[in-house]
Amino acid sequence: MYKKQMKLQKLLCILSIAASALVFLYSLGIMTDLFDMLYNMMPDHANIDNDRIGGGARIYYDMQDFNHQLLWVGIILILISCSLLLTNTHTRRKYYISNYISIGLTFAANVCAAVWGHVQIAGYKQTYLSTIDFTELERQLTRRRVGDLFTSSTFWFDIHYFVFVVPLIVSILLVLNLIWKIRLMNDERSLLEQGKAVS
Repeated sequence: MYKKQMKLQKLLCILSIAASALVFLYSLGIMTDLFDMLYNMMPDHANIDNDRIGGGARIYYDMQDFNHQLLWVGIILILISCSLLLTNTHTRRKYYISNYISIGLTFAANVCAAVWGHVQIAGYKQTYLSTIDFTELERQLTRRRVGDLFTSSTFWFDIHYFVFVVPLIVSILLVLNLIWKIRLMNDERSLLEQGKAVS
C-alpha cells in the first residue's frame, strides 16, 4: 500500500504545480478577445464612456486591475505549490509539520483563488453581455474591414470554471492523500510497537 500511496503523492504534487500554471496561463489569455474587439473600437481613449457601442468597451479598462491581480494569483499559486516539493511532500515516507503546512496552504490558496476568481469573472461576464451592443460592434468592425475580430462568445469567461476547478480537485485529492498517509503511518507505528513488544 505504501508504494501506491508514495506514487500518488508524487503525482499529486506535480499536478498541483501544473494546475497552478493553468491559472497563470489563463491570466495571460483572458483579455485577448477583449483587446482585439474593444480596445481599438474606442474613438476617444480619453473618454471611453462616449464610444459608439454603448460604453461597453469600458469593460476592457475595468478588467485591467483584475487581470493584473489574477496574474499575481497565478504566480503565488505556483510558488505555494512548489512548497510541496521544497518540503519533500512528494517523496517523504513520513510526513512532518512542514508537509502538513504546505498541503494546508495549497488547499487554502486554491479555494480562496477559486472563490475570488469566480465572483470577479461572473460579474465581468454579466457586464460584457449587458452593456455591449453586439450588433453595432459587428457593424463597425465590418466597416473597418476587421470583421473577423468580432465575436459574441463568452469563451474566455466560461472557461474559468475549468481553470479553477482543476486546482480545487487536485487540492481535495492532496487532502485525501494526506488522510491516507496518516492512516498508513499510524498502522506502521502500531506494527513497529508490536514488533518491539515481541522481541
